[in-house]
Amino acid sequence: MVHNSVVLVKQVPDTANISGQVMRPDGTVNRGKLPAIFNPEDKVALELALQLRDRFGGKVSVVTMGPPKASDLLRECLYMGADKAYLISDRKFAGADTLATSYVLSEAIRKIGDYDLIFAGRQAIDGDTAQVGPQTAEKLGIPQITYAEEIIDLKDNRLVAKRRIDGGHEILESTLPVLITVIKDAAAPRPFKAKRVMAYKNARTLLDLEKMAEANSLLYVEDLKQEYESKNLYIPTYTIDDLDVDPSRCGLAGSPTKVHKVEYVVLAGSEHEKIEPTREGMDLLVDKLMQDHIFG
Repeated sequence: MVHNSVVLVKQVPDTANISGQVMRPDGTVNRGKLPAIFNPEDKVALELALQLRDRFGGKVSVVTMGPPKASDLLRECLYMGADKAYLISDRKFAGADTLATSYVLSEAIRKIGDYDLIFAGRQAIDGDTAQVGPQTAEKLGIPQITYAEEIIDLKDNRLVAKRRIDGGHEILESTLPVLITVIKDAAAPRPFKAKRVMAYKNARTLLDLEKMAEANSLLYVEDLKQEYESKNLYIPTYTIDDLDVDPSRCGLAGSPTKVHKVEYVVLAGSEHEKIEPTREGMDLLVDKLMQDHIFG
């Protein structure tokens, strides 16, 4: 029995380079001022889904909600081995917190359909909430296994997984469909395959095709869409008009989370003392640590 998977992925700003210069007054990040990367734990989630497909068959679809630039992320997923990619993009989705994001994602998954497993990274590095996966499962009305580090077995309508907990792990069994959030140690993401890079480097979303048509009056979006679909290079794109969603629950309008205050913390160096790598130096260091009640 084959099992189909949907993987939730996100293009995130490289938070290793974040600073006060990229923060807006309302407390949100100006993503255009930071390089965008594949959220690390989402990449692991995709790898785990691909491994299950390799073992048990089925297909792997990836879904992301983001700006048109997120099509770069979807091509990376295709390079890794994903069978299908979907972009959810609309200005009315911008500024969404986890509640609004999970609402739109759940409706997109309903539209895609034909899934037994949903994978997601434990959390995204730009928010660290770990809420989108569980909230999506709740809205879909399906069970969830969080902090998964291994899929032990998948048979008929049941999945067995090992999840990380404080001080050890648990073995859980769930009926399908089920949503699984994955920790970074669950798998090592595979590299891109050269053949797939060559095959999918020209994959385009509807938004990409619209830009092509705008730049050339001889091109028409519907003709381009048919052409790219025939070559299996079309990435379906869902806007708010394509999904059965309530606009009041999307984007900023549907986000009860508000940033009350933003503070910029500057870490400055203080006085320091060099300790020589000698016996006397080590004795001095121990004495100072004890005086500061770090030792003793």
